[in-house]
Amino acid sequence: MSYKTEQESFWAGNFGDDYIKRNSDSNLVSTNINFLSNALSKSEILKTCIEFGPNVGNNLRALKYLLPSIELNAIEINPLAREKLKEFIPTENIFEGSILEFEPLRKFDLVLIKGVLIHLNPEYLNEVYSKLVKCCSKYILIAEYYNPTPISLDYRGNKEKLYKRDFAGELLQNHSEMFLVDYGFCY
Repeated sequence: MSYKTEQESFWAGNFGDDYIKRNSDSNLVSTNINFLSNALSKSEILKTCIEFGPNVGNNLRALKYLLPSIELNAIEINPLAREKLKEFIPTENIFEGSILEFEPLRKFDLVLIKGVLIHLNPEYLNEVYSKLVKCCSKYILIAEYYNPTPISLDYRGNKEKLYKRDFAGELLQNHSEMFLVDYGFCY
């Protein structure tokens, strides 16, 4: 498959497959239960969620633990990760492809993106921010590395695969219809 960016090919291919192996530990789900419980403590009732780039679904599994009746949806580029998602999310709720190819057709109570914006080509961030907003009926939860100014770092020996910046600040600056409900920093 051809993609717009080298970052997409990177995550859809062997590096993404290796990431799955490193992040399939059930302890990651319990860590996310704590994180999401705190992050969503001020939210209203959530009936639907879409996660942009969930990989094997550690965040979505944690969310399902916290909110057993929530409808889960996902956008995932890596074929092996999609197969793992199909173990607990209906196939029709999984968009199989790149976030950059995804066209939102409906809104969700919670739009979640965690550890994904940091790996996207910065030239496409505004497009992704717009998709996050277009999908949102209540909340967007952004959980990413932060830096007050944009920087690029090596990621496991790879250049232009990890970026830090003020992702939430940029989204808020570019989408005046959105407003900050809460924020925090985790170690």
